Amino acid sequence: MKNNVLKLVKYLYYFSFLALLIMYLFPGSLIGYFFYGDMGKQPNIINNPIGTSINHLLFFMYLTTLAIICNLKQTQTFTNLYFIFFVSIILEISHYIIPNRAFELYDLIANSAGVILIFLISKLIKW
Repeated sequence: MKNNVLKLVKYLYYFSFLALLIMYLFPGSLIGYFFYGDMGKQPNIINNPIGTSINHLLFFMYLTTLAIICNLKQTQTFTNLYFIFFVSIILEISHYIIPNRAFELYDLIANSAGVILIFLISKLIKW
C-alpha cells in the first residue's frame, strides 16, 4: 500500500512539474483564459497586497513538498531541491523573452521563498 501511495505522489509531482512548465512557458495566462476568458488576466487565489505572487509561493511550496515526499527514502534530497530552486529562477527570468509575459521580482522572490520555506520546515521536522 505504501508503494502505491508513493507512486501516486511521484506521478502527481511529475504531472505538477509538467503543468508548471506549460503555464510558465506559454505566452499568456492559461489559467486566466480558463477562468475569465482573458489570457492577459492572472487569477488571484488569495486577495493580498502582493498580488498574484502568492500563487507562485503556494505552488512552489506544493511542488517542493511533493519532491520531499518522493525522496523520503533517500538520504540526499538536496539534489531535487536545488533543481526546483534553479528551475524557479530560470522560469521567471525566461519571462523576459516570452511574449505577453513579464518578469516580476516579487514572483521570483515568492518562487524562491516557497522552496526555501518548505526545505526549512522539513529540516525542522527531521530535527
